[in-house]
This record gives sequence, structure tokens and C-alpha cells, in this order.
Amino acid sequence: MTAPGGARTDRRAMGLVVLGLLLGAGALWGAGSADWFVLTVPTATRGTVELGATGARLQPVVTAVAALLVAAVAALVALSGVARRVLGVLVGVAALAAVGLTLRLVAVPPSAVELASARAGLNAPNAPAGAGAVTATAWPWLAVTGGVVALAAAVLLVVREPRLPRLGARYAAPGTRAATTPSDPDRAAWERLDAGGDPTVGPREGEN
Repeated sequence: MTAPGGARTDRRAMGLVVLGLLLGAGALWGAGSADWFVLTVPTATRGTVELGATGARLQPVVTAVAALLVAAVAALVALSGVARRVLGVLVGVAALAAVGLTLRLVAVPPSAVELASARAGLNAPNAPAGAGAVTATAWPWLAVTGGVVALAAAVLLVVREPRLPRLGARYAAPGTRAATTPSDPDRAAWERLDAGGDPTVGPREGEN
């Protein structure tokens, strides 16, 4: 397939962009649905139990970016040119924000009170009695990985946009016809009639 201006389109790059966005969305959504930090709490009947807070509660931007990435895949079909590049920039900024905020949360974990508040969905005045230390799980790193993959896809989208396939690029522009001679004479006559010519007269010299 050839893009406007004669350059050949890059289907492979388009596939990589879509795959990167979908993988990034899946990783961010999956990570956001899992517990990022856990807190051990002693109980009178069940012994010591773990209370955790999901990434979606601690850092809602993670699942928001996942939804944005899915929407971006659909938008790729409808957009082209500058609009598609703007989309790539927005996706890249969102992915970078998800990575940065997640790393900041890993570097400065929530306190026991903050974790209890996030789990309860409200401001808890105190940590659970006898609570242990807050420990991190591996799920935030999946969010970081998903954000990095989405960022790479966004960069590829911006850089390779002129060569990416466009919706309807396979079709000729309005008013143009393929420069081929129909093998069916009746079909050729109908096409000359549609073009405003005389179907009883054969093609003039220079016509295909």
C-alpha cells in the first residue's frame, strides 16, 4: 500500500503501535486492580491477617490511563496526519505521568494510616491497632512496565505517522479511476457511459 505522496505505508509499525497500546492498557488495568501495598494486622479470632489497598485506590491515574489507551486504539482508525500525532503526544504524556506517579509512590510508600484510609475509601483517623509495617508488592512494577510500553508505542506513533496506513487509503480519490482496461466490453461501455462518454464509441487514443 502506498501513502499520500508516494511513500509506502508501514503496516508493521501500525501493528506495533496498536499492540503496544493494548499491552500497556492491559498491564496498567491489571496492576491497578491488584494490591500494591499490604499491612499486617493482628485479630482476636483469625490471627494475623493482611490488609491491602489496590493501585486504583492509591493511584487512580493508572486505570484512567489504561482506559485512555484503549480509546486511543479506536481513535487511530479515525485520525490521520497532525491529529494522529497530537494523539500520540497525549498518550505519551499520560503514560509518562502514570510511570512517574507510580515510581513516586514506590519511593515513598503510604503510611499505615494512609493505607487504611485508601482501603476504607475514607479518612481513617488511626492505623489499625497493632498493625505492622507497610510492605510493597510487585504489582506497581507491572504498572511501570505497562506505562513504558505505552510510551514507546506513543513515540513510534509520532515518529512513523506519515508512513502509517490510513482508513480508506486503498481507495482511489473521488473522480479518479484505476488505469486498467476492463476485460469485459459491456462493463467498459457502462463505465464510459458513467463518465459521460458515448458507449458506442471505443476509447480514444491514449485512453486505457
